[in-house]
Amino acid sequence: PNMRLRNSSVDGSEGSQLFEDTSGAAPGSQMGYRNQQAGPQAAGFPGQSILSDPMSNLAMAYGSSLASQGREMVDKNLDRFIPISKLKYYFAVDTVYVGKKLGLLVFPYMHENWEVSYQQDTPVAPRFDVNAPDLYIPAMGFITYVLVAGLALGTQNRFSPELLGVQASSALVWLIMEVLAVLLSLYLVTVNTDLTTIDLLAFSGYKYVGMIIGVVSGLLFGKPAYYLTLLWCCAAIFVFMIRTLRLKLLSEAAAEGRLVRGTRNQLRMYLTMSIATAQPIFMYWLTYHLIR
Repeated sequence: PNMRLRNSSVDGSEGSQLFEDTSGAAPGSQMGYRNQQAGPQAAGFPGQSILSDPMSNLAMAYGSSLASQGREMVDKNLDRFIPISKLKYYFAVDTVYVGKKLGLLVFPYMHENWEVSYQQDTPVAPRFDVNAPDLYIPAMGFITYVLVAGLALGTQNRFSPELLGVQASSALVWLIMEVLAVLLSLYLVTVNTDLTTIDLLAFSGYKYVGMIIGVVSGLLFGKPAYYLTLLWCCAAIFVFMIRTLRLKLLSEAAAEGRLVRGTRNQLRMYLTMSIATAQPIFMYWLTYHLIR
């Protein structure tokens, strides 16, 4: 028993303290923790030193100059294949011009002056001259024609996205083939004219106005109204093309109304008649199946 009491007293004196007293070291450890937290803030962010570095500013300026040079190169090469500056001219229209042009396309018989106005050897913008060609009416006419065709197919329970896509693609393909055929004919006849490919695209796209009027009339009033309206629009576009293209394709003598002689002038006149005659044919071909 004495040995047990002695051992228990020794064990009690040594084992009464189960954990080490760290109260004396606590302030030092807390100070170290605070220093660790304040260290990154006192040192500052790395981005601030980078932004304040002159070499980084020089690199940023060099990169911006490279980006501007690349943009100029892309614009130059793009303008070589797609004349953006010329396209801006053909879309320089306003509401007054669009109204007058649509009236001219539907009723061209009373219009007398068909010459395009020039200012310092440059044709004026379409919004200042109703005789100037534009691409706004052909583009909007094509889109509207596709929508009206979808409406006509829908009223006949024949609408489908595939059929609408075929309708749009066929109209676009026929337009491109028409322009290419005219360009080939101009090359074979060797006509010196200021007509460009965009001009031909604009003149060929004007027929969508008559096509839309014919299809809408057929949807509202039936098939007889479609034929009557389309006949009127075909005659109007024929007269419009004759009076517009004769100033571009025929010689100065033909433009003034004098007698045209010579094989080359006759070929030009036949070409003008062919282009004007093709417009009613395409108008009927692209719309007759939409009215039943």
